[in-house]
Amino acid sequence: MQNKKYTRSVAVNMVIANMIGTGIFVSLGYQVLPITMGGIPDPFAIMVIWLLGGIISLCGATVYGEIATTIKKSGGEYAFLSDLYNPLMGFVSGWISIIVGFSAAIALLALAAGEYFVPLLGMSAKDLVGGVYIIKVIGTAMILLVVIVHVRGIKFGGSFQNYLTYLKLALIAVFLIFPFLFIGNYHPAVVDFAPSESSWNTIFSGSFASALVWVFFAYSGWNASAYIVGSLENPKKNLPFSLVVGTVIVTVIYMLMNFVFMYVAEFHELQGKPDLGYIVAKKVLGPEMGLIFSAVFSIALLSGLSAMFIAAPRVVQEMGKDHKLFKVLGKQSESGAPVLAIMTIMVLSVTMVFFSSFKDIIQYVGITLSFFAMLTVFGVFILRARKQHDEDTVKSWGYPVTPIIFIIFSLGMIVSFVWSDPWKIAWSVGTMIPAVIIYYISKRAEK
Repeated sequence: MQNKKYTRSVAVNMVIANMIGTGIFVSLGYQVLPITMGGIPDPFAIMVIWLLGGIISLCGATVYGEIATTIKKSGGEYAFLSDLYNPLMGFVSGWISIIVGFSAAIALLALAAGEYFVPLLGMSAKDLVGGVYIIKVIGTAMILLVVIVHVRGIKFGGSFQNYLTYLKLALIAVFLIFPFLFIGNYHPAVVDFAPSESSWNTIFSGSFASALVWVFFAYSGWNASAYIVGSLENPKKNLPFSLVVGTVIVTVIYMLMNFVFMYVAEFHELQGKPDLGYIVAKKVLGPEMGLIFSAVFSIALLSGLSAMFIAAPRVVQEMGKDHKLFKVLGKQSESGAPVLAIMTIMVLSVTMVFFSSFKDIIQYVGITLSFFAMLTVFGVFILRARKQHDEDTVKSWGYPVTPIIFIIFSLGMIVSFVWSDPWKIAWSVGTMIPAVIIYYISKRAEK
């Protein structure tokens, strides 16, 4: 009989794989733009904002550990907000998780993987195959591959996740080392990481606050293992461990990767580019070795896709259990795989692969997810007031400072970004309206 619970290693690797994806390879390209274009083109300020993102995420992670071990349901914000506020709030957040947090993020990650793989074929991202951009074809193929793996069940999918994450971490380790091993092959960028007067002016500017949306998107996924708390071995120990350890590891990796990006390449070489890893590899190793590195990296990005196909179907599955209109989505196979839920995410993400703009979707995802994560973190105050804890609850570190830090920075980023680009919040609200309508249709159907 197959094991139907995910292990601690899978939980940690889920967090790492969910976080290290499109964001780290895209965000810096927009942060190094001129400040008049919303960038923060100062090396010290950029390092500060990435460290700050890790600290904020760690604050959120420790609070999520308390919330998840108290409520004890899979499904992430859907389950948590349903309990903390009301079922409508939970349903809307679940809808957002499915559409924005996972399907859109899967589409972006698949496109990024396609972007890295295309050069190996001697083609460009704009080349067509049967009237369709080649990166969209490759991205769709990668999604289908991951789906085939996870419909086989928890044991097989968990092993696949572990191996891919180890491959990704090994590749990143090589990526961080080779610029210094092959220093004679290229001319490093002339960059000063020491703080200056302009650094502090940048840090306290509106552009810095707005630029947090890129960092929040890159760090999104720090709460990934909370989505499978109901399918996790010994959640009291393993869930908080996976959230905190995974977030710390990724924070260190992000700091090192951004340092390497800026050490190797000039700002003008990075501006607006979605494939920074390939740019750096090509500059250090030359075009041919850069191509090989790019291809391997596209395969490593599968770990992010895989992690999302573990977490996302659990949201769909929990919604299916709670709402008769979606009851069929709550079923799972004997191997523990929520097959129909997986197929639902697959259809949504493949659809988005064909209708995606990197910059707009990343900003939209970052704002929307931050809003619901902020509501969830605020919920720790509600749990404490209700005295809802039991012997399995793991209290968050640094309460009440950690949730307050997370809420203040999340709210500040959202307000700053919406002030500069109000249409993004309109997109978010527009995504929520169908959820409200469907929720009440579902309730009427049950009556």
